Amino acid sequence: MTIAVLADIVGSRKLDDRSAAQRVLDETIAQVERDLPLAMQPLTPTVGDEQQGLYRDLADALVSLLMIQLRLPDGIAFRFGIGIGEVRAVDSVHGELADGPGWYAARAAIETVHARESRAVPRTRTWIVGAPGQDEVMETTISASNAYLLARDELVGAMNERERRLTYGRLVGRSQHELAAEEGITQPAVSKSLRNAGSAALLEGLTALRGGAS
Repeated sequence: MTIAVLADIVGSRKLDDRSAAQRVLDETIAQVERDLPLAMQPLTPTVGDEQQGLYRDLADALVSLLMIQLRLPDGIAFRFGIGIGEVRAVDSVHGELADGPGWYAARAAIETVHARESRAVPRTRTWIVGAPGQDEVMETTISASNAYLLARDELVGAMNERERRLTYGRLVGRSQHELAAEEGITQPAVSKSLRNAGSAALLEGLTALRGGAS
């Protein structure tokens, strides 16, 4: 089943240079797709601060969205609403319009992120909602995945920009020695930074999410 993703920019109205921020977002999404192409349709701007994307399955979406979170610099972040359900295109004189229960579910999911951010879980960035009619297995998968996302977003939200860069580097298979050279620090410093950030747990979680694939 296709996975619909809506993303909006955190604090978009407070950005000093909205155009520069959009360039960073576009470049980040493109780099993530080069490093690990998982999207059927990579996140693409639609209107205002919103973007839309499509993935083949939930695991692909969760991996790709984490990579975007890790690669973005301080001061620029996305919220993600993930919808599970049918998606379809509606013809219009302005081109095809995205429609269907999957998109409505993604809208509900991103509204949940906004609500949780403003209350007890300010680091929430991602949520999943299934369109009506999901079977019991999918409902259980969504519940477990949302529990995972709460913990994942908390870990990523506590990282500084270097820790996110290092975690991203390890995710795409770069060695600690390579990362140390890029950062101008020692390999033990890289190891300590990854350990303090909880990166190993994050990466092991991804391995489990992808069915044990390396």
